[in-house]
Amino acid sequence: MAHHKSAKKRIRQSAKKRLENRYYGKTTRNALRKFLGLSDKSEAEKSMPLVVAMVDKMAKRNQIHKNKASHLKSDVMKHLNVLKSK
Repeated sequence: MAHHKSAKKRIRQSAKKRLENRYYGKTTRNALRKFLGLSDKSEAEKSMPLVVAMVDKMAKRNQIHKNKASHLKSDVMKHLNVLKSK
């Protein structure tokens, strides 16, 4: 248990930040899963910029590594290109 005022505040701040990080991470993962499940190319083209922006924001916040963000964006683009060729 924390005894100092600053340590108690740090616990409160880190708990709040943890919840925010979980929310953004889960929302991004769900958006990716939904995007990769799309089979309509026009719908995929509309949602692609939103999904890429979410991944970029997670990398900017250091929630995921920048290389992982690149990998995820690459998967998004590959899926979009497969839909275009059909």
